[in-house]
Amino acid sequence: MKKIGFLSFGHWSDHPSYKTRTAADTLLQSIDLAVAAEQLGLDGAYFRVHHFAAQLASPFPLLSAIGAKTNKIEIGTGVIDMRYENPLYMVEDAGAADLISGGRLQLGISRGSPEQVIEGWRHFGYEPAEGETDADMGRKKALEFLDKLKGIGFAQPNPYPMFPNPPGLLRLEPHSVGLRDRIWWGAASNATAVWAAENGMHLQSSTLKFDEGGKPFHVQQAEQIRAFKEAWRKAGHQHKPRVSVSRSIFALVTDDDRYYFGGQGKTADSFGYIERDQRAVFGKSYAAEPDKLIDELANDEAIQEADTLLLTIPNTLGVDYNVHVLSSILEHVAPGLGWRED
Repeated sequence: MKKIGFLSFGHWSDHPSYKTRTAADTLLQSIDLAVAAEQLGLDGAYFRVHHFAAQLASPFPLLSAIGAKTNKIEIGTGVIDMRYENPLYMVEDAGAADLISGGRLQLGISRGSPEQVIEGWRHFGYEPAEGETDADMGRKKALEFLDKLKGIGFAQPNPYPMFPNPPGLLRLEPHSVGLRDRIWWGAASNATAVWAAENGMHLQSSTLKFDEGGKPFHVQQAEQIRAFKEAWRKAGHQHKPRVSVSRSIFALVTDDDRYYFGGQGKTADSFGYIERDQRAVFGKSYAAEPDKLIDELANDEAIQEADTLLLTIPNTLGVDYNVHVLSSILEHVAPGLGWRED
């Protein structure tokens, strides 16, 4: 059995074939899709965060709205770029969103991905300290975020406050108990997966990772997951580790499915470069009739290693079609792989 969720990039554009013409369309449809996904029995609603793009960016208003309109589904990100964040303000935002949802937040964070603009985090007022890279800055901010989520007082109270203070040092409010143990790290390499485990963060691994040996994508990703699990075991954390992998999976059961995705099933991974000279491997998409999908996915080693599968969705096609995409996986594919009962 696996937890199954969706991952939306949240695109919009004034394009005649899009159901999401504006940012408002995307935001409101994201809420509606999360509500519908919960009714389907899906386990998670996750959203990408990209700055300077016609995509979802500030996640906490959206996560809070979804939390207020749902009851069970996990709500998360995949991922928040920590280079752009004020960790203390983020603690307050995350605490509020988690309390609104009743403790269902599953926050994916990372040092970030290739950007739309050059060093966009500088426009937000941040820059690495001397001798640091922007990746160093992102990881340092992540550790501060994790530390302040513990809810331990650290700030000296004003002797003449506006409101009476409790005794001792003050913490950030609102504090949500347990949120610290529901933070995930989006890792592109084996080393950062190990670092995440050592720091008590769950692992998110997407449809690409740095190429570390030339093996097929799913094999390299499975090795990354096993390295993460071993590092978690050695660290001796008390809570159970979780691992999610993202996949583009489309069951071709209608003529619309075949029209949209019939030619998108890749037969092999692809290799390329991101961030100048960093070689990466990109996982293939899966698009086929349900029986064939079951056979193909059964051989994906990384999916077998993960407890959570995030299905990337074509959000621009609208809520109704995406409900169909997700329900097709639940009905026609998941039972055949043991992810759901018949």
